[in-house]
Amino acid sequence: MIFASDNWAGASPKVLAALTTTGSTGPLPAYGDDEVTRRLGVRFAEAFEREVDVFLVATGTAANALSVAAFSPPWGQLLIHAEGHLAVDECGAPEFFAGTRTATLPGRLGKLAAADLARRLADWPVGVHHGRPTVLSITQANECGRIYSVAEVTALASIAHAHGLALHMDGARLANAVARLGCSLAEITWKAGVDVLSFGATKGGCLMAEAIVSFHPEKREELAFRRKRAGQLISKHRWVAAQFEAWLDGGHWLDLAAHANAMADRLAAGIRAATAARLAWEPEANEVFVVMTPETAARLTAAGSRFYDWSTTGLAPEDRPAEGEGLYRLVASFATTETDVDAFLAALADASAAVVS
Repeated sequence: MIFASDNWAGASPKVLAALTTTGSTGPLPAYGDDEVTRRLGVRFAEAFEREVDVFLVATGTAANALSVAAFSPPWGQLLIHAEGHLAVDECGAPEFFAGTRTATLPGRLGKLAAADLARRLADWPVGVHHGRPTVLSITQANECGRIYSVAEVTALASIAHAHGLALHMDGARLANAVARLGCSLAEITWKAGVDVLSFGATKGGCLMAEAIVSFHPEKREELAFRRKRAGQLISKHRWVAAQFEAWLDGGHWLDLAAHANAMADRLAAGIRAATAARLAWEPEANEVFVVMTPETAARLTAAGSRFYDWSTTGLAPEDRPAEGEGLYRLVASFATTETDVDAFLAALADASAAVVS
């Protein structure tokens, strides 16, 4: 009953098999000058319906920070939701790699609204004393498990571009968003106005595979040098490329994401029927946020469940738990089974019975 994070899951058997195959081919050139990486470039072009520049890295933090750095001078400012991953969970990596300041914006359940962005940019003071907003970053799916629609991304991109900002998408769970929306990668990224993407595969079924995808060829050399300078140019590059190749092959990435979403839906359905817990809001991807008492959470933990308690700091008053309740996050992964979900729901039913008695 592991619902702490999709980072806790292992790797897809197909991805593991690709690593075994790659390892048995003998020596290959290092630092990305190999046939596996070249094939992957073609596969990315097919997936995004155009030529793109792909820079494989080991972590999502590196992908996010280097993306921002390539699209912002040191005097620039990164705009992001106040609860956004780059604002609260990257240990200052964007500031370290880019030299930028971070300015945060409000928005219900972790989402930025185009109207709020337009007002903030219209009121931004002009002059060297204040810095210049240069990059807007959004998370897809976001920190509250919400998804930006194609129309919402397009609206944010339009406003950002009108004010000279690039749009970065943190796509650590982009696969889950695409599986839910039923759109293409092209439609939710560059066609909607995204300039640079952090495309995460680690949460979705790989061991260690993240990619910076740039839709601006003029940034190619800068990103190449920044990746090397950051210590993210992996020598045995083919090991990361092989993971992505297997993950993307035949829509495997979408199948894995759709399964995770389905397990989240199954969890949500059971929680709706429970008396000891309730949904904080309706899930849209593979994260389920639950309101319950600490006592109920403790019973579930004692029964073998693993999940995180979650901060309510950024929530609107209408979304916060009542006094004596807490907010908890459960994440379903590609490896979550119906048995896992049903065992959790059975433990929740026992907790509900204890509450009644």
